[in-house]
Amino acid sequence: MNWDVIKGNWKQMTGSMKEKWGELTDDDLQEAEGNREQLAGKIQELYGVAKDEAEKQIDAFVAESKAKF
Repeated sequence: MNWDVIKGNWKQMTGSMKEKWGELTDDDLQEAEGNREQLAGKIQELYGVAKDEAEKQIDAFVAESKAKF
């Protein structure tokens, strides 16, 4: 699964994102609205991780999501 699929199914994916990153709010996810860089920024901000770590977490999420969608 690539990011375009995530972006296309953003509203359906938000529940899974909130499960993975419980600190993300509906407002955070609505603000990011499919933008990977904004999502990474929110993860960095909320969890105090570096950009590369946030990107790794997003990559892992995308890989895990293949089975769901």
